Order: sequence, then C-alpha cells, then structure tokens
Amino acid sequence: MLVALSETFGTDLARGIGAIMLYAIVGLVLMLIGFYAIDLSTPGKLSELVRAGKPNAVVITASGLVSMAFIVVVAIWASASDLLEGLITSLVYGLVGIVAQVLAVRTLEFVTKIDVRSTIENEKYTAASFIVAAAHLALGLVVAVAIS
Repeated sequence: MLVALSETFGTDLARGIGAIMLYAIVGLVLMLIGFYAIDLSTPGKLSELVRAGKPNAVVITASGLVSMAFIVVVAIWASASDLLEGLITSLVYGLVGIVAQVLAVRTLEFVTKIDVRSTIENEKYTAASFIVAAAHLALGLVVAVAIS
C-alpha cells in the first residue's frame, strides 16, 4: 500500500510549523507583559515575595498568570486567519486584554477594600489572597470571552 502526499504537503507543513513558532513567541511576549503588569500594579514586588516563599504572593501570582493565559489563548484563537494579520490581532487583543484585566482586578480590590500589600507579605495563607486569586481568574475569563 502506497500513501501519496499532496504536492504542497512539505510547504504547508513548514508554514504551519513557522506559524506555531511565531504564535508561541507572541504568546510568550504577552505572558511576560502580563506578569510585569500584575507585578507593577500590585503593591510590593511580587517576584521577590514569590522567591521568598510568601504563600499569598504565590497564590495571587499564580492566579494572575493563569488569568493572563486565558486572555492570551483567546486572543490567539480569535485572531485573523492570515498569518501576519493574525499575529498583529493576537498582539493587540492580548495587550488590550491585559490592560482590561489589570484595571478590573485593581478596581475589584479597591471596592472590596482588600489590603493587598499586607496580604501578599503575610507569612500565612489568608482568606483575602483567595479572594484576589478568584478575582484574577474570574475577570480573566470575562476579559477572554470579551475578546472572542
């Protein structure tokens, strides 16, 4: 039994691999921007608090990264079908989503009067860190759906 591949199989495969790599780079860049957006907009230095093993900082940072991943994934999924246009729309939707996410979480923290600084610096888990984490995840989903 002989299997015949189309004449464009190799080119299509190479183009697909290239697109995967380019979208992965855009996704990585957006995740890095998202991390720094969370870090810069949260009182204290999250990266240092995570390295120091502060449990609330870990919970809030992890939930923030997962929420950013929701936004990045949907931004890529909702992008245009043309490769260049798709990369551009992914980047723009992702950036707008990150800004919307950070503003929404900070607004919710303000409304609930959560003292984020003392929460993330605490040596023991606090209920407030789970509220902030839930806000990150919930609002990340809302922003992601808004992108789609």
